[in-house]
Amino acid sequence: MRTGTIPRVLGTAAALAALLTTALAAPAVAERSTTPGRAPVQAAAPANFTHPGVLVSRPQLDFVRGRVQAGAQPWKGAYDQMIGSKYASLTRTAKPRAVVECGSYSNPNNGCTDEREDAIAAYTLSLAWYITQDSRYAQKAIQIMDAWSAVIKDHTNSNAPLQTGWAGSSWPRAAEIIKYTYSSWPGSGRFGTMLRNVYLPEVTNGSHSNGNWELSMTEAAIGIAVFLEDRAAYDKAVGKFRGRVPAYIYVTADGSLPKVAPGSGLDTRAKVINYWQGQSTFMDGLSQETCRDLTHTGYGLSAISHIAETSRIQGQDLYPEIADRLRHAMGLHAKHQLGTPVPSSLCGGSLKDNLGPVTEVGFNALANRLGYAMTNTQTLTERQRPAGSNNLFVAWETLTHANNPA
Repeated sequence: MRTGTIPRVLGTAAALAALLTTALAAPAVAERSTTPGRAPVQAAAPANFTHPGVLVSRPQLDFVRGRVQAGAQPWKGAYDQMIGSKYASLTRTAKPRAVVECGSYSNPNNGCTDEREDAIAAYTLSLAWYITQDSRYAQKAIQIMDAWSAVIKDHTNSNAPLQTGWAGSSWPRAAEIIKYTYSSWPGSGRFGTMLRNVYLPEVTNGSHSNGNWELSMTEAAIGIAVFLEDRAAYDKAVGKFRGRVPAYIYVTADGSLPKVAPGSGLDTRAKVINYWQGQSTFMDGLSQETCRDLTHTGYGLSAISHIAETSRIQGQDLYPEIADRLRHAMGLHAKHQLGTPVPSSLCGGSLKDNLGPVTEVGFNALANRLGYAMTNTQTLTERQRPAGSNNLFVAWETLTHANNPA
């Protein structure tokens, strides 16, 4: 698998050296992995997959359709926002290419924006189809998906794993809705072959870059596994999730240092602190990227919510396993984004950027379904409605998940 060039990421040689040191010295930090290095993967895949079942289910879609048709808020406003966006255009022309080349900081950007936005457009159009039952939207979504599945062969350059994760998160959402709610999609098999051969190999083995990378890659992997009904790929994705989430969000029960993901090579306190952006004081809800900026943190929290939501639809709800971490993380970052002063012990007293339109899915699951009190997250979520798209892999979550009981 290709690796990125994000600072603080251990290279292959360094990782191997760190693992050798671990074997010889067995330092305490190395023993804090979230799962034993050679533990068998715990079965997670359902006996029978639910379709559509990536991020949104048919009952959820039915709820949304009913709310929009009734003109109820915030769903009608969210729908109007979506249908008025460039992603819902019936005149959109897909821009597929055989090789999408994405370097660090989008340099070079050869097809990267085109691929991500075409994938979001396919998902947007599939939602528009279901809500309106206007077949023109379904046909346009199919046209975009067929255009890409006929052409793409590879992703290259340093950001290839992340790019594949972002686009690969949106494609299965669209494909699930169209395949299982529209009358005919002759090219669905070829689209599945594209996901299996081009996307899954790039994301399935994860990444030891900043945590949002592996989380987005795992989101793509689990969505692809659902569409392909690939139980082994699904189980592997859930295994990655269970190893990464405790290594991305800290809670005080973890002890004096955050946990580390299996195979990370983070075997000393200094390495862990460096990986956590130099932060040496840990508090409930702190993320591995908080001191980098809130935007990248938002990517990670969003992917965590999306993966858990898909698992819930598929019959094995992962939310209870990560609820305490996710609610603390959403609450901590929402509180400071809303204006609570940042203490000097947190990132030197300053946080950059904002989370983006990423709180609806997790908030609905944790507050509305599981009953956690999340005042700050609720305030931020409601203030940001209707949540739009981050133009990467998040789109229209006020529409799909706001107060959605299904």
